[in-house]
Amino acid sequence: MNTYTSRPVVLCLSGHDPSGGAGLQADIEALLAQGCHAAPTITALTVQDTVNVIDFRVLERDWVLAQANAVIADLPIAAVKLGMLGSLEMVEVVQEILQKLPGLPIVCDPVLRAGGGGALGRDEVGLALRERLLPLASIATPNLPEARLLAELPEGTADECAAKLLPYVEHLLITGGHGDETEVHNRLYSRDGDQHSFSCPRLPGSYHGSGCTLASALAGRVALGEAWVSAVRSALDYTWRTLRDAEAPGRGQYLPRRLPLDIS
Repeated sequence: MNTYTSRPVVLCLSGHDPSGGAGLQADIEALLAQGCHAAPTITALTVQDTVNVIDFRVLERDWVLAQANAVIADLPIAAVKLGMLGSLEMVEVVQEILQKLPGLPIVCDPVLRAGGGGALGRDEVGLALRERLLPLASIATPNLPEARLLAELPEGTADECAAKLLPYVEHLLITGGHGDETEVHNRLYSRDGDQHSFSCPRLPGSYHGSGCTLASALAGRVALGEAWVSAVRSALDYTWRTLRDAEAPGRGQYLPRRLPLDIS
């Protein structure tokens, strides 16, 4: 039997989406596509489809800690990806977990609403995430509406939100695509003043799980040792391709095609 140890392990702390479009399934597929191994720790269970979120339940503290501790004790974690947390208590639990993993690259996807608009946590969860978790993260990947919530700037531009959020986190990737522009502009800000802009053609349609896909791909790229700017570019390019090739298996949004049909 062959034994392989070359695939970096990424610890994923996020919710379960039974439609398979977002959440931990998106994390697993995107990380597989980067050549990484996903170690999924469930923070919440959701009732949702490709149209919207119907309900969710955050798991008990002890269950989440037990999952994460088992993985940390057994596997060599190379990076961490944070997704849906859903409650103030879960923010505190994840803070406790991250403090056991100093020095690792941490990608924080501040999941506050689903693509269909349904809430995946109350507003105070976003503020707690900003105060407690962004200082522990290497990079946060909000879309512009999420960045406005985190920055408490309802009409803020990406630049204005970045100015408010960079004191909390070293790197900030604010993604576009929520207006009516023909080109999507994604902006990477760093606390040292470095800025990069990445653009891509806007695709028609609405997509479920694009943010999870991007953040997980980014976590995979940095787990493989890629530098931040290059890793962001790689993750954005990969995510755009998954949306270009997306399919609509249900009655709602398109789901990114994160893996090729033939993966043999």
